[in-house]
Amino acid sequence: MMMIFGIPLQAFLGQLLIGLINGSFYALLSLGLAVIFGLLRVINFAHGAQYMLGAFVALLLLTKGGASYWVALVASPIIVGLVSAAIERTMLSRLYKLDHLYGLLFTFGLALTIEGTFRYFFGASGQPYPAPSQLQGAVNLGFMVLPIYRGWVVVLSMLACLATWLLIEKTKLGSYLRAATENPVLVQSFGINVPLLLTLTYALGAALAAFAGVLAAPIYQVSPLMGTNIIIVVFAVVVVGGMGSIMGAIVTGYMLGIAEGLTKVFYPEASNIVIFVIMAIVLILRPAGLFGKDV
Repeated sequence: MMMIFGIPLQAFLGQLLIGLINGSFYALLSLGLAVIFGLLRVINFAHGAQYMLGAFVALLLLTKGGASYWVALVASPIIVGLVSAAIERTMLSRLYKLDHLYGLLFTFGLALTIEGTFRYFFGASGQPYPAPSQLQGAVNLGFMVLPIYRGWVVVLSMLACLATWLLIEKTKLGSYLRAATENPVLVQSFGINVPLLLTLTYALGAALAAFAGVLAAPIYQVSPLMGTNIIIVVFAVVVVGGMGSIMGAIVTGYMLGIAEGLTKVFYPEASNIVIFVIMAIVLILRPAGLFGKDV
């Protein structure tokens, strides 16, 4: 049996795959956080709740609405995005001119409210979410057996991250969004609806979180606590990548997910803290993050 650093090759590649899958969710969630903070300057603590909400909306569409996995995959992020847009327009937008702490406290309270509501109606235990029949089973690659659904998650998350980066960095709408955060008065003088742009930005970040929740549901089950369990790690990913950096969120998400997976092979006891250790080292050496810009 082939070995890598004294570890069987199959075990090594298996943990690498797990790290890549976790990195896919870290990348999607941290990307949504980076979009919201980079363009709205809001630290969205409700991001984990929106991730959970996406999974639950998909589960309800599947079990109560009779929708297929594919319909739920598209509809759930749209529904969560629309609900989040309404919250931003009616409540969060009133806090933009205040200290960032107010936005943080509001989104933290919103997260507790959403989580508490779902715990009341569904309990704290996880509920199964079946993968579609087309994505069940596994493929034998010779050196390892690859579950089809997990491969699908990695590919789809990469495509979603790339599409979001292109939207923000390479399109006219993205240029409007970036300009509106830098000088909203000037942008509005050109006839552009800045409040609508900000609402769309928050809805986009929330939809990315919900999309990650739908992808995660067949792997981790659907639970009111699933957002709480991941959001602290995602904040660490955003800090390492650089607050507000779109590319930093994507690259760092995958990188730290892989680092976490490989740590489980070589030093399992440290796998739960390795991301925070890396965050501490990065903050000491480069306080703005790997891709952040120094002020």
